[in-house]
Amino acid sequence: MNAVTPAPKGKARIDESLPFYPLNIAVLTVSDTRDERTDTSGGLLADRLTAAGHVLAGRTIVRDEVDAIQAQVTAWAESGEVDVILTTGGTGFSPRDVTPEAVRPLLRREMDGFAVVFHQASYGTVGVSTLQSRALAGQVGEAFIFCVPGSTGACRDAWDLVLAEELDSRFKPCSLVGQIPRYRGVCN
Repeated sequence: MNAVTPAPKGKARIDESLPFYPLNIAVLTVSDTRDERTDTSGGLLADRLTAAGHVLAGRTIVRDEVDAIQAQVTAWAESGEVDVILTTGGTGFSPRDVTPEAVRPLLRREMDGFAVVFHQASYGTVGVSTLQSRALAGQVGEAFIFCVPGSTGACRDAWDLVLAEELDSRFKPCSLVGQIPRYRGVCN
């Protein structure tokens, strides 16, 4: 069974003739055990986003604690310098996994479709184990936030199969970049 049905040819694509508008993206790793040296998931996201031409606006690790997660997300969202926040970790079902509980109250809008598309993409690589993720996305203030699992494979799936295109201003028929305040009206 094919988990992700590709878009019809010629419909959804990167239009190389259009300008690329880089985003300021921060990466937050939620973990009680990882440090800068062992944070392969946060490292993968940082590497992928900079290789795509975006700016790494911040990167840090916080413990699996609601207050710590909320404080960092709020600081970045309110700074006016971060367009997108990517969190990795804390989306599972272990007792310490609290990222959705920390982030959901901060959301002014939830992006329901992200979890659906992420799970479709993830199903293609990990099968029904994707059910163990509580991936989440939405807006905190004007910043967009995407919360993905802490495994390096899940971060790879999230970036390579979903976010790389959604965060590329050249993606057609549309990308999220046109909803970033500084690109509204410039990138449609």
